[in-house]
Amino acid sequence: MLRRLYDWTMAKAAQPSAQWWLALFAFVEASFFPIPPHPVLGVMCLAEPKKALRFAAVATLASVAGGLLGYAIGHFVYDTVGTQLLAVLGLTESFPRAACYLREYGAEIIMIKGATPIPFKLLTITAGFISMPLLTFIGASLVSRAISFMIVGVLFRLFGAPIKAFIDKYLGLATAGFTVLVVGGFIAAAMLSGGGQETSAKCAAAAQHSVVN
Repeated sequence: MLRRLYDWTMAKAAQPSAQWWLALFAFVEASFFPIPPHPVLGVMCLAEPKKALRFAAVATLASVAGGLLGYAIGHFVYDTVGTQLLAVLGLTESFPRAACYLREYGAEIIMIKGATPIPFKLLTITAGFISMPLLTFIGASLVSRAISFMIVGVLFRLFGAPIKAFIDKYLGLATAGFTVLVVGGFIAAAMLSGGGQETSAKCAAAAQHSVVN
């Protein structure tokens, strides 16, 4: 199923309406879609490198808008929709850790997310759940998404063909590795934001307590 979804996503990148598909994928990925928009962005940057910054800007703004949907899910319908969505995405066990780190560091975690493998949708839903101030969330999301998409645009411009070939061949492995790195992403975010061992232990305990219960 993941392979079919990936192939369908990539097929949209080759269509004349690719920019609109990029905006759509960036929007839904920020709240519930499992496939990140970065491969589509990369293919579009390869096809038209002079428009790379434009494509990255489209992805950034659409992703922030989608993040607001994720925020709304976490804030208004977490018990009915959010829990089921996180379960489908395999992020249920990561949620308590995300909530803990967001409460401890706030916007820093969202901004640093661009340098870590933390799924953005996990942070948007969690931010809504803990009622992070909306303007703070929007500002941090803009920084995070701009960093993430601009980096991808440059990387695919320089090394796009080998990156796409690896994803095409090892999609399942790449996805599994990405999932495993989620916890590592929180640790990296804590280190980059100056977090200490006390916070890491506290958030690890929160996640463990949730699993036990």
